[in-house]
Amino acid sequence: MSLANDLLKEFEHLIETLALVPSDGGRFEVRVNGKLIYSKLETKRHAQPGEVIGLVNKLVENS
Repeated sequence: MSLANDLLKEFEHLIETLALVPSDGGRFEVRVNGKLIYSKLETKRHAQPGEVIGLVNKLVENS
């Protein structure tokens, strides 16, 4: 399953729109409400399975 499907499945009641924006240089960043929650450039690695979902969940719980 793709990250987009995982996000929609987990946070369907909270997500109004979801956009995946391709970029160059192998960059992969996840922003929620303008806040950067994961950056491949900063971590120098791919996100682990479930990692981005966990980060979004943590952000939602703290909101």
